[in-house]
Amino acid sequence: MATTSLPRKLWEHYDPEFTKMGQFRRQLEKSTGKKFETFHDMYLYSIQNRPKFWEFCWNSFPIIHEGTYTQVVDESARMDSIPAWFTGVKLNFAENLLFSEQPGGTAGKEDQKVAVTEVREGDAANAVHLTWGQLRQKTGALMQAMKASGVVRGDRIAVCSSNSIDTLLVFLATTALGAIFSSSSTDMGVKGVLDRLLQIKPRWLFMDDVTVYNGKKLDLRDKMKDIARGMDSISEFEGVASIPRFVSQPADVKSVPLAVTLSSFLARANGNDALQFERVGFRDPFLVVYSSGTTGQPKCIVHSVGGVLLSGFKEGGLHSELGPEAVALQYTTTGWIMYLSAVQTLMFGSRVVLYDGSPFIPDVTALVKLAANERVTHLGISPRWLDELQRAKIRPREMVDLSSLRVVSSTGMVLRDALFEWFYDEGFPTQVRLNNISGGTDIAGSFGTSNPLSPVYVGGCAGGSLGVPVEVFDSTIEGGVGVKGVAIKDGIPGELVATGAFPNMPTMFWGDTNGQKYFNAYFARFDDVWTHGDFVSIHPITKQIVFHGRADGVLNPSGVRFGSAEIYRVIEGHFSEEIADSICVGQRRPTDADERVMLFLLMKHGVVFTADLVARVRTAIRTELSARHVPAFVFETPEIPTTVNLKKVELPVKQIVSGKRIKPSGTLLNPGSLEYYYQFAEVETLSRESKL
Repeated sequence: MATTSLPRKLWEHYDPEFTKMGQFRRQLEKSTGKKFETFHDMYLYSIQNRPKFWEFCWNSFPIIHEGTYTQVVDESARMDSIPAWFTGVKLNFAENLLFSEQPGGTAGKEDQKVAVTEVREGDAANAVHLTWGQLRQKTGALMQAMKASGVVRGDRIAVCSSNSIDTLLVFLATTALGAIFSSSSTDMGVKGVLDRLLQIKPRWLFMDDVTVYNGKKLDLRDKMKDIARGMDSISEFEGVASIPRFVSQPADVKSVPLAVTLSSFLARANGNDALQFERVGFRDPFLVVYSSGTTGQPKCIVHSVGGVLLSGFKEGGLHSELGPEAVALQYTTTGWIMYLSAVQTLMFGSRVVLYDGSPFIPDVTALVKLAANERVTHLGISPRWLDELQRAKIRPREMVDLSSLRVVSSTGMVLRDALFEWFYDEGFPTQVRLNNISGGTDIAGSFGTSNPLSPVYVGGCAGGSLGVPVEVFDSTIEGGVGVKGVAIKDGIPGELVATGAFPNMPTMFWGDTNGQKYFNAYFARFDDVWTHGDFVSIHPITKQIVFHGRADGVLNPSGVRFGSAEIYRVIEGHFSEEIADSICVGQRRPTDADERVMLFLLMKHGVVFTADLVARVRTAIRTELSARHVPAFVFETPEIPTTVNLKKVELPVKQIVSGKRIKPSGTLLNPGSLEYYYQFAEVETLSRESKL
């Protein structure tokens, strides 16, 4: 039955018409001759008249470009053909971040104004600041060094580095040249990095020589060496530029194949720091991000310059109210799509605060104090962080001055209803808008988000993102190529789908020559609509998009998404003599604040499941992938459920250990095998669990 009760209202803007979204609504009403009484009315117009809406956005936002478009988009083209937008326009991503389309090109980005602040874990007192002038000068120097090294439009440049100013400079210099940027975080294992780099074949890798997390400083040169050796077969690869992270003198990298220090790489510019921009087509690539690798190697998702810029101006400027007066702090690693969200706030002239390290060092209040000290207006975090504050009985509004704070964005996992209420009842100032968002890596943007015209109610996202047509389809329909999906009533949970093209759809998967991987990822379930893999419902009164969890087997502990296939590859690579098979699922029961990962091992005949084996499995996963991939629980299993074609099935096991009673699918070869897993819904009562 559809939900009809009205959830508790927690926030609403004191003067919605005064906001940028309010001004945009008035301008759109004037342009169309229509009246939009509510945000949802405007949202419906934006998805029912997509070419007209996106053209209005293009003409409203100060996007630096040249040329004119022949058409906004071919409305008759099928969505799964990935139609082109604004053909004929040329632009550059870095140029739009570093300058503004205003007289003089620096409106809100004056040379002496601080653009970037970098803070390292446990060292907030020694923050590093760059002005806009310094940011442009340093970007120009690195860009010229890349150019002298032969980097040209379309080349791939990768980083394995921290959330630092140096990483930002690599991003800006790369995209200034029209080259393509790719990032991995330093906590990712060698295999995880190589799984990505071997596919995109970068020309250069920029990598930190040292990293710090949870108070521990780690030398990365052995990892750097292993990655460099792993790139031996890639003819395009020219070497590693080692970034000195924590010392004035760079680490000795003579033992690393094809390695140079960052200073020696910069010397190739020969003192030239002139900043130049290669303008490229609207749908030309500038960024490769990666799927979670549920069904094998991570998919290399390619995003376009124009699509991300246009979506970014809409979401950042309208939905989030960013501008030259804003100070934005997004907690993220460089391996997450939120890194892009963090740095692209520069397009509004906002000051960006980059934080490198654990948000819990020296204690759970670290980011709260940093937000107060830096007068942060826009804070981006995860539900896990809010949960830790609540558990520690921390009330940020009582311990520091958060009067500058206007928006707190939460993403990465489902935000519990209780945390919505704690946020306003105890945690943060009541004037702050809690912006619960969901979308992610695949679209470099949001399907669900908030806006200043709509109230914040308990649960879900306040509404859709303008211009992105979201619906909920019946999830009981098995689907398949050519199968039409069926929309269901508001309030009933089902599959989140997008029913029409939008500019920030990825243009392709790298290496997917015939487009089949792309099609299978998004369009194989229902005919000509994008199926995202989230289980959601739309509230019939408020129009909130309520997320109930993933509809597939993606693991999501503490907001860190990864695929079970990454775990399977470690098991198969290291334990093939002992372990016959395995199944890895997430557990999140209604009372759980976070998702936990469970790994079940099917032992080979005659091999005994022991504590020593569990320890070795965990060590291998930590070494090959990262500490965040290590399962919370490891158990033995007598049988793994499979389909009749012997494909193991994760979703039923995930639902069972999360406390649900299910009806086995008729496609299962061994439906009786599921009975074994019901005991793990009460994992705390078992005597043979193996905890992290």
